[in-house]
Amino acid sequence: MELIERALEFEKTSLKSLSTSDRVKISREAKSLILSLNEVYKEEKDEEIMELMKRLTALKRKVEKRLKGRPTSS
Repeated sequence: MELIERALEFEKTSLKSLSTSDRVKISREAKSLILSLNEVYKEEKDEEIMELMKRLTALKRKVEKRLKGRPTSS
């Protein structure tokens, strides 16, 4: 499937030295891929798709954590 291939290629994306706009793009693309894979998973119930979604979610969380930054104590 083309969607799974795109997700696997996205997973190889380097997360080093990214600008804020790059992080936003990566986060949005990850969300899109996860939602699309979820639709496929609902039909096929394939565990490999679920594992791929989990890995993409972990990448997305990592990028979003960096986007939101640390809370400042005031």
